[in-house]
Amino acid sequence: MAAQGFRAFVKGVGMGNVFTVGFKQRILLILGLCAIFFIKACGPPAQEGRAERLWDNSNLKLWYIQPAEKWVEALPAGNGRLGAMIFGGVSRDRIQLNEESLWAGSRINNNNPEALKNLPLIQELLLNEKNKEAQDLVAKTFLGTPPRIRSYQTAGDLFIDFPDHIKIKDYQRELYLASGLCRVTYNSGSVRYVREYFVSAPDNVLVVRLDSGSNNAINATLALAREKDAKINIEGGNQLIMKGQIVDKPDPLRGPEGPHMRFVARLLVLTEGGRIEPHGKKLKLCSVDSATLIYTAATDYQLKKLDYDRSIEPDAVCRQIISKAGQKSYMDLKSSHILDHERLFNRVKLDLGESMSSSLPTDERIKAIKNGKTDADLIALYFQFGRYLLMGSSRYPGVLPANLQGVWNSLFNAPWNSDFHTNINLQMNYWPAEVGNLPETVLPLTEFLNQLRVSGRVTAIEMYGARGWTLHHLTDPFGRTGVADGPWGVTPLNGPWMTFPLWRHYEFTMDGSFLREKAYPIMKESARFVLDFLVDDGEGFLVTAPSHSPENQFVLPSGEKSTLTYAATIDILITRALFENCIAAGEILDIDDEFIEELKDALEKLPPVRIGKDGTVMEWIKDYEEAEPGHRHMSHLLGLYPLAQFTPRTPDLFSAARSTIQRRLEHGGGHTGWSRAWVINFFARLQDGESALKNMQALLAKSTLPNLFDTHPPFQIDGNFGGTAGIAEMLLQSHSGIIHLLPALPRAWGEGSVRGLCARGGFEVDMDWKDGKLTSVCIYSEQGRHCRLKYLQKSVTFETGKGEQYEFDKNLIMR
Repeated sequence: MAAQGFRAFVKGVGMGNVFTVGFKQRILLILGLCAIFFIKACGPPAQEGRAERLWDNSNLKLWYIQPAEKWVEALPAGNGRLGAMIFGGVSRDRIQLNEESLWAGSRINNNNPEALKNLPLIQELLLNEKNKEAQDLVAKTFLGTPPRIRSYQTAGDLFIDFPDHIKIKDYQRELYLASGLCRVTYNSGSVRYVREYFVSAPDNVLVVRLDSGSNNAINATLALAREKDAKINIEGGNQLIMKGQIVDKPDPLRGPEGPHMRFVARLLVLTEGGRIEPHGKKLKLCSVDSATLIYTAATDYQLKKLDYDRSIEPDAVCRQIISKAGQKSYMDLKSSHILDHERLFNRVKLDLGESMSSSLPTDERIKAIKNGKTDADLIALYFQFGRYLLMGSSRYPGVLPANLQGVWNSLFNAPWNSDFHTNINLQMNYWPAEVGNLPETVLPLTEFLNQLRVSGRVTAIEMYGARGWTLHHLTDPFGRTGVADGPWGVTPLNGPWMTFPLWRHYEFTMDGSFLREKAYPIMKESARFVLDFLVDDGEGFLVTAPSHSPENQFVLPSGEKSTLTYAATIDILITRALFENCIAAGEILDIDDEFIEELKDALEKLPPVRIGKDGTVMEWIKDYEEAEPGHRHMSHLLGLYPLAQFTPRTPDLFSAARSTIQRRLEHGGGHTGWSRAWVINFFARLQDGESALKNMQALLAKSTLPNLFDTHPPFQIDGNFGGTAGIAEMLLQSHSGIIHLLPALPRAWGEGSVRGLCARGGFEVDMDWKDGKLTSVCIYSEQGRHCRLKYLQKSVTFETGKGEQYEFDKNLIMR
């Protein structure tokens, strides 16, 4: 296995991605990679218990024949903590920069002190269908104090000016997904210029390499810039330092004003040949052969406090990082980055067939899709790009989960503040994590939720008089858990909804320690809140009140529109799933018998999910008329995906789910990127590959930017992650205790293969198919558990050994 991984490694990143360096450098790099790979292969694996099954993805790249003019054309790089958007300009290159914790705002308790004493009356009004009175009272007594948050902010820009690069030819800008390298190449005069960019997780830095061979041809000016709250200086003749502090302006809707988050960024410049000269507050490269730029940034944010911590010195953090990285050669920095990146990324390989468009630049391929062309190979690239983005925005050394824009944002006031939106968006960010073989990316989310319990407990007791913890429809790094924005923010069960990625992580990895120490305590405390929050509706059911189906409205018999109700369908689905997950976890861990019985009793008293008179799943407790039949949210279908409450085993609800989607789409639904991505997953669960592919095509044609970013509009990363999950769901499903192979394979993907997708139970799955039919499958067992496979009408059940693999033919007969 190590030899197999090494061959893929050298082919994919050792030779293929170093063709721009000299022969001697190339040999040294490969020898270094050999040594590092041998040490890693013979030592402990990257994740305990995980085998190194790596595949060659060296052909995967985004590429363009011109620089980016707009931010949404730039290419992203990230290591979970630092983000960079690379424009690749010729006379001026812009690299827009981010640090995950650089947010405006500060930690405050925004729970409305009037909420608890008005809760009984609000519940009574809702149960008696006096919705308008209840909504008016909620607007006065439930909204957060303050009701809004401040924004995630850009860390600024690195500008590189090349005054003599005007007439050029043979320009190319590329992003290699497998190695995490971005490259710009072009000729100017007789010189071939090469730039390479990557954001390293092992060294915690952005690295930019400028190379011209060995002819003293690089003349450039380097500058760090930020429009406000920062000062730039030169230190030591070869470093640029940006120091700043966000100063929040008065805004009673968003929280206290004043100086808040402190931040520092450092850029170290190392050259070969030529010299470095100060130029005002910039650095000038004069007649340089090559230059290595090493950048990092830090704030005084402390996750354990959900706040800034004045005992943290951001400059000391940056100095330490830069000092260590600056002692390494460019080749050492590059090789350690590639090895680390590849060990995550190359776990999965996907081939959906060749495309005649594959020889075109990526933006041209997107244009072709918009003009009605099909491109299965571009869909495979999109899938891998989604995995690349998740790696780049949610992993160590980062400590925060991916926000609405991952870790990439160029603004001081981002759309929706680039917040952690918890009424579908943050959840969607992690849909592809497990099936896409990137379980590490869930760990920052887990730790964030673990810390969020602290403020979530305050919200539970102060607003609802309940034990446990919860939050509403958005939060920020400062742990806001009160109601945000307006009455549509009254979503008390969004805390429980956020526990599902943690349970799913256990289902896929079967990591008992994670379940015991991380997931179950968070889940149990969330279930405690729900038990206390439920009220008797007078008809024998336990219901939630107030309740809301995210951002949607319904029409009362009086003709009035209402946002709030009791027991919206999504609340029933969330409550049932949370209780069932806790029951399963308690039984696995053999703990909390009394608590488990309490959950079982409550489950029996939840209202059923009902089907309306038009044959669709009812979104609310009554069969109200929809105010907006084509609404972007489809929260009452949570039971179809990502949950598994509507399946062929519940044929009426399964059929009603299809009718619900069709009605939404007939009225214009799916018009935002993330909403369309959800529809792909819905159709995959319905085992309708043709409809899933049709909506994948629509996602590419209507909601995908030139750099493959998803657009709401504007840019929102959840659509990328939802689309990635949808592609995987078309090929593999494991939500019903069975590994279902090719459940929604469309005709257009008639021939292909996949390696390394994950299934629940601790399995990795490799498949090949031809003429639309499975030809072979290999199951790798991480945990040695019982396995059941299904393909069409065939199924097989067998026991597995830990670390063993099992091969089957097209009839599921073991070879």
